[in-house]
Amino acid sequence: MIARYTRPAMGRIWSDRNKFAQWLEVELAASESLAELGVVPAEAARLLRAHASFDLERIEAIEAEVKHDVIAFTTAVAETMAAAGHPDASRWLHYGLTSNDVVDTAQALQLRQSSALLLEGLEQLQAVLRRRAQEFRHTVQIGRTHGVHAEPVTFGLKLAIWHEEAGRNLARLRAAAEDLLVGKISGAVGTFGHIDPEAEERICARLGLKPAPVASQVIQRDRHAAWISALALVCALLEKIALEIRHLQRTEVREAEEYFAKGQKGSSAMPHKRNPVTCEQICGLARVVRANAQAAFENVALWHERDISHSSVERVILADSAILADYLLAKTTHLVDKLIVYPERMRRNLEMTRGLVFSGQLLLDLAAAGMLREKAYALVQRHAMKAWEEESDFRAAIEAEPEIRAVLGPGQIAGSFSLERQLRNVDRIFSRVFGS
Repeated sequence: MIARYTRPAMGRIWSDRNKFAQWLEVELAASESLAELGVVPAEAARLLRAHASFDLERIEAIEAEVKHDVIAFTTAVAETMAAAGHPDASRWLHYGLTSNDVVDTAQALQLRQSSALLLEGLEQLQAVLRRRAQEFRHTVQIGRTHGVHAEPVTFGLKLAIWHEEAGRNLARLRAAAEDLLVGKISGAVGTFGHIDPEAEERICARLGLKPAPVASQVIQRDRHAAWISALALVCALLEKIALEIRHLQRTEVREAEEYFAKGQKGSSAMPHKRNPVTCEQICGLARVVRANAQAAFENVALWHERDISHSSVERVILADSAILADYLLAKTTHLVDKLIVYPERMRRNLEMTRGLVFSGQLLLDLAAAGMLREKAYALVQRHAMKAWEEESDFRAAIEAEPEIRAVLGPGQIAGSFSLERQLRNVDRIFSRVFGS
């Protein structure tokens, strides 16, 4: 991923230096575990732990010649052992392992590191959503369906919906991350041809992983597809939030807008512009993570016990998905935290149709008072369409309508247009979402 969208902590996790550091940790855990079982000399395992290291440039130089990254790595590590005066100990490095024993197991360690940051970021977003939902719990706003005024809501309810979805995303990501905490040290086709399952169990335990119950040359890629799918769903929520704010920031609406910093400029040509650029960036980059999920699904089916068609794809999609999800979580958390909200504009927009949005409650009240529903609907709709087309006062027309006054008294009509009545259950919804 380009530096523009890479935050330092996540970038370090997916750096070549950290990748090879995890490879080395797997190699050392293997040597130590095999030493416990009497397969590798204990002194060799001790010397490897004390002196084994690597040089990035040397690995790159060797790989340029041998065209194999794991061989380049083990050769470079062996050179450091020779330089430290212990060349014989390097005989026991990578003993009984195949390349993907190291690569897949070490990748699980990187994914664990990434997941910890992502879960932390999602928890931070949920905390901000919770705080701002409570802040705007009773901030009245018009609800829109199909982009058209529907019935009153509160802005806090929007935030509560996002908070609840963030919770589901947390559960999904935790489950997918847990499912990836597996290693495999079972050899070239998963049959433990050169070391026994007990060794794999010890190595994985040393690394804080579970052994895959069964594997081919690789850990099966449905696990990785589930993880990237969880990230795609996280980013879908982030896009959902950003898209709503983009709509609310439109000049004609202007009920909320993203923070505009002092000195920020919105357009090279139009000094008045305050564009929702952060929201648009979130919406755009979320598409990349969703596209990566498709590639992850394509990686599930491999030839026989393994081919490398998934390998090149994962060099891109695992790092990029983690880095982008981390970046977008931080961006969205800041977006919500600093969001500028205009309650007075929300109220004005709600009232601009002069009572039209209470037509549904009026219909129910007429039916409850004894008017046939079909007649009540036709009567209310006739006045509603007239008010819509002429931009006239719907409530005034209703209060003057003899057929309505014949079944509803003034107080009942006023009740049909009551915001408090429409929103009387907001606190109960909040109790469902946030508890008492």
